Amino acid sequence: MGFAMTLVAQNLTCKRGDRLILSGVSFTLNPGDCLILRGPNGIGKSTLLRVLAGLTPPAGGTLQIDADQIAYAGHLDAVKAQMSVADNLQFWAGIYGSGDAGQTAHHFGLDALADRLAHRLSAGQKRRLGLARLHLSGRRIWLLDEPTVSLDTEHVSLFEKAFADHCTAGGIAVISSHLDLNIPGAETLNLGQFRARHQAQSNPFLEDLADAGPL
Repeated sequence: MGFAMTLVAQNLTCKRGDRLILSGVSFTLNPGDCLILRGPNGIGKSTLLRVLAGLTPPAGGTLQIDADQIAYAGHLDAVKAQMSVADNLQFWAGIYGSGDAGQTAHHFGLDALADRLAHRLSAGQKRRLGLARLHLSGRRIWLLDEPTVSLDTEHVSLFEKAFADHCTAGGIAVISSHLDLNIPGAETLNLGQFRARHQAQSNPFLEDLADAGPL
């Protein structure tokens, strides 16, 4: 069944704390669209995603998005460390009330890890487990912040397919990434054109740390 919704950002202004980061951000996404956010470290990719997810209010402009349809994956993997892979997936399936935990485990190559405690997973395995909840969520709008970090080439391809399948089914995806992701039909938005004027003299390393959130 297709998804009858759009995501519309019009002249969004985004702040990180009291600092103006982005201004004039505008785009429209329809069912089936995928938008990849690009730009140097510290430009505000994470900040914009947090605004879209409703975690940070916009400082200006308008945003049309169905909050009940958002599935957000930030830098943290949202993994319960003392639970097994299977129990993590069952937990999310129960929370969302949709999806098949076993099917999702297979889809993300987690079958062989089902009984392993999450704190014993590698960084890449934790990333796969943390992102598998998107597949279970049933949500129509996926917002992902550097989802392929810690993944090898094989599993980057797996995620590219998952994103493509989601959009082919009528979903919407907004993804920040430094990689050239192979997602058919995806559009790219370089946030450099929306850089707030003060950023010209800012320290991109420090701003990237701020975007990443608490260490």
